[in-house]
Amino acid sequence: MSGFAGFMWLLYLAMLALAVVALLMAALFRDDAYRAADKQNKGFWLIILGIAVAVNLLVPMLFLQLAGLVASIVFFVDVRPALRHVSGGGFGRRKGGSSSDGPYGPWNGGR
Repeated sequence: MSGFAGFMWLLYLAMLALAVVALLMAALFRDDAYRAADKQNKGFWLIILGIAVAVNLLVPMLFLQLAGLVASIVFFVDVRPALRHVSGGGFGRRKGGSSSDGPYGPWNGGR
């Protein structure tokens, strides 16, 4: 595949990958984190992102795939940061500390 067809195939693959990652991340957060962040519930996001994955896999219509892309982007830009905030920073990050902590400990302003 080369040219426009190759570009479209890569675009479809990237949209599918983004939707799958968003679906997995949505599944990993606890249900009460969605309520605490004042976002739609976990089931809503799992359904929306699951439909986005299914559309990317089964329906070769760019308009529907773009709707799934928008849902994935909304999850990454709006919902995920709010969930990480109420969950204490997200996965694999250290807990505690303050906003002035650097990578090697607290920053004391040269004192």
